[in-house]
Amino acid sequence: MKGYIDDIEKVTRSNEDFRRVLYTGAHLQLVLMTLQPGEEIGEEIHEDRDQFFRIEDGEGEVLIDGSRHRIEDDFAVIVPAGARHNVVNTGEEPLKLYTLYGPPEHRHAVVHRSKAQADADHEHFDGKTTE
Repeated sequence: MKGYIDDIEKVTRSNEDFRRVLYTGAHLQLVLMTLQPGEEIGEEIHEDRDQFFRIEDGEGEVLIDGSRHRIEDDFAVIVPAGARHNVVNTGEEPLKLYTLYGPPEHRHAVVHRSKAQADADHEHFDGKTTE
């Protein structure tokens, strides 16, 4: 097995896609995201997984169970399993981040160029991993 090794800051900042799955392990998934100004991930709850976000560029807000928190470059966020959450770009530039969670949620290597494409594609993890 090879795992995943790369300059995550560089890769995250160069990402232009709403969602890009970089690595899918049996128990963990690494995903890049870019939110355009005014865009949001969308409110969600993951009953079975904690989630980690790292902000590399931009500014916004994270909402966790009704509490709002300002986020910007270099911020880290952990959302506990069962918490209702959302990430919103409140800035004038794209908000670039990566997220880690387990178990995987999306198909390996899936790319959604836009939020509209992601919303229309009702895909889910199919058991196939990176390696």
